[in-house]
Amino acid sequence: MILFRQELGDVLRDARRSQGRTLRQVSSDARVSLGYLSEIERGQKEASSELLVSVTDALGLPLSFVLREVSDRIAIAEKVTIPDTVPEGLADGTTPLVGAR
Repeated sequence: MILFRQELGDVLRDARRSQGRTLRQVSSDARVSLGYLSEIERGQKEASSELLVSVTDALGLPLSFVLREVSDRIAIAEKVTIPDTVPEGLADGTTPLVGAR
């Protein structure tokens, strides 16, 4: 089963490690407890939107970048292709989302 919190934690940990920063440094900059940030990175806790913004700011990353990376990873796990543009008809509401009721 694909879990958003696990993919998000992986993306945050990968970003932190690629910057050569410790969990302690990022938790301090984000003003989040070390233990809680560790649980988020391990996919054990859900991050609130406020906390997520604090962490992405501490990492110097736009929230949209992090969410896009999570989305891309989930799409790979689901074996789907995400189009680069919004399909015609979807933006104006004439074409329903797949599975929408």
